[in-house]
Amino acid sequence: MSRTRTAILAALALVAGACGTAVAAAAPDAGIAAVPCTVDYKVQNQWDTGFTTAVTVTNNGAAKSSWAVKWSYAGNQKVTSGWNAKISQSGTAVTAANESYNGSLASGGSVSFGFNASYSGTNALPTAFTLDGVTCNVDDGGGGGGGTDPDPSGKVDNPYAGAKVYVNPEWSAKAAAETGGSRISSQPTGVWLDRIAAISGVNGGMGLRAHLDAALAQKGSGEEVVQLVVYDLPGRDCAALASNGELGPTEIDKYKTQFIDPLAAILADSKYASLRIVTTIEIDSLPNLVTNTGSRATATPACDTMLANGNYVKGVGYALNKLGAIPNVYNYLDAGHHGWIGWDDNFAPSATLFKQAATSEGATVDDVHGFITNTANYSALKENNFAINDSVNGTSVRQSKWVDWNRYVDELSFAQAFRTQLVSVGFNSGIGMLIDTSRNGWGGTARPTGPGATTSVDTYVNGGRYDRRIHVGNWCNQSGAGLGERPQAAPATGIDAYVWMKPPGESDGSSSAIANDEGKGFDRMCDPTYTGNARNGNSMSGALPNAPLSGHWFSAQFQELMKNAYPAL
Repeated sequence: MSRTRTAILAALALVAGACGTAVAAAAPDAGIAAVPCTVDYKVQNQWDTGFTTAVTVTNNGAAKSSWAVKWSYAGNQKVTSGWNAKISQSGTAVTAANESYNGSLASGGSVSFGFNASYSGTNALPTAFTLDGVTCNVDDGGGGGGGTDPDPSGKVDNPYAGAKVYVNPEWSAKAAAETGGSRISSQPTGVWLDRIAAISGVNGGMGLRAHLDAALAQKGSGEEVVQLVVYDLPGRDCAALASNGELGPTEIDKYKTQFIDPLAAILADSKYASLRIVTTIEIDSLPNLVTNTGSRATATPACDTMLANGNYVKGVGYALNKLGAIPNVYNYLDAGHHGWIGWDDNFAPSATLFKQAATSEGATVDDVHGFITNTANYSALKENNFAINDSVNGTSVRQSKWVDWNRYVDELSFAQAFRTQLVSVGFNSGIGMLIDTSRNGWGGTARPTGPGATTSVDTYVNGGRYDRRIHVGNWCNQSGAGLGERPQAAPATGIDAYVWMKPPGESDGSSSAIANDEGKGFDRMCDPTYTGNARNGNSMSGALPNAPLSGHWFSAQFQELMKNAYPAL
């Protein structure tokens, strides 16, 4: 799968900028002068009257505290909206200037922004760009009027670019029925296929075909993404009883023939060929094999069993193979979150295990369009009040109790770094990341407005962190959590989209044991009175009381998420 091949369109001569000099740096090849900047302009999606573009600018000159990129169009292209830059247009001339939060551009550093635009006729690529008046070399997105080189499978680079995303009418109705819920009831959320019966519909609810038919009705003449969570592995969630599944550890054949095969048959129906179907493949499974097995204090017998029998790896590989063969299906493999995989002992081994799964059961790395992090979790998107390289009185932030030697303090930095690690072990260089922001806003009155006191590294981190969980390992119905960034395409470098894959208001697990026929156990991490275990540093669980079974509607949680939303509703 060739998602991001770029070719130099023009090796433009160095010219003097506004300051009267052109910046030259050491060239990578002897005898060739380095260019002061490069611009990678990619049309990610194009239709009859418009297009979506991602632009990455690399500064090879002196560090900047602000920047402005300029180019001109040869046709009638008009920028209609943008993100991560202040974009203005006069005639054919376009200027993209930094926002207040991304003006710093280091020497050798890059910054990315994007926009939507309209056009008619031909959408010719710009041929010249300047950064603060200095002409840059140009990387194109594949030529031919814009866009990346065609993927042999027919897939686009970023399925979310230029597309609407399916609003699940069942979730929307529940949200709208809540006081104040109409403010978010039109947001797109994931459809969870968490048991075989979900394919045809459970308790009179919508099945997969009903959702796809509804998506076609919502689609109209534009592009439409449908988000599915494929989640029924044998021995599922070996370290979290609340989300155990219906299949036993050895029922891999049943998983293949009764779950994945029928699912693939429906998705391959030509009736749905115009939809972009995003699949989140088996959340929490593979990371458990890294962190909760063997001699680790966090090991569980169930995870040891799944490591030994190989059925997580086989099941994921089979799903990737069958679903990846469908031209309009985009597989995103679950990659945990920074508070799980961010430590040195977990980071590289996880990427290696994902590669093993992605090359098993007939699958190849071409069946993986990207990865998703923070699915159904609470890790803050971006911590602005402290950074991993900070220190207090000579003590590194990494030594704080909260960070605990992790390499990452938030989900965005983790997702971007883990993407690089995944490419290094053999995944395609064009993979994109999704981040689930459905419950990681951490707003409300408890949200810090600045760094903590520098009395100690712990007061500094704890006083400034947005993530208000008692421990980063807490995952069940967290008290104080809020809705996060609203779903959006291409919000940051390497990120295909922020998504609400976990529908806000659906419980993570019951606060006490509840008899059920869904195969779901009771996990003490969902009990607000629980004093913890090795996986959360023997801390209180921080869970809300009176929660129903996982996946069931939890009104009190929904209200709390709205109250603490950031950005606020």
